Amino acid sequence: MRTKHVVVLPYDEKWKQDFIDIKNELSAVLGEVAISIEHVGSTSVEGLAAKPVIDIDAVVKAEDVDRAIAALETIGYTHEGNLGIEGREAFAYEGKEHLQTHHLYVCPEDSAELKRHLAFRDYLRSHPDDKEKYGNIKLEAAKLYPDDIDKYIEHKSPVIEEIYAALN
Repeated sequence: MRTKHVVVLPYDEKWKQDFIDIKNELSAVLGEVAISIEHVGSTSVEGLAAKPVIDIDAVVKAEDVDRAIAALETIGYTHEGNLGIEGREAFAYEGKEHLQTHHLYVCPEDSAELKRHLAFRDYLRSHPDDKEKYGNIKLEAAKLYPDDIDKYIEHKSPVIEEIYAALN
């Protein structure tokens, strides 16, 4: 799902319930295949401005990735491969109008990408000054580049890199 118009909103408490609604639907089909279903990305950080898109990592054992893909396809998700990022399998979907717009990934439990998502989320949850800085740069980038997702990403990248440097 490629963003055509960049919209960043102040944090919305509703995003917690949006995640739970999606998680419940995923859990019903993934069952014990899912080790966990994680709310990641900016909407998972209370108080952080974000695009109103819920990012979700369904965590599975490496040997269960194919089982998870097959299960998700039964409820309208289409496997798109890793889209150039090792350690996660991406999905598109149709017929999910009852759910908040979301990005869904299946990640093996030992995935570096999963660990990166969780570390970034957890860092922002526990570092309010960096969370505010990141939220402000996202709001600024969306105002400057509302119709250019690549420029939006480029504008906020230095702050993201600072945060990743602080993680190490």
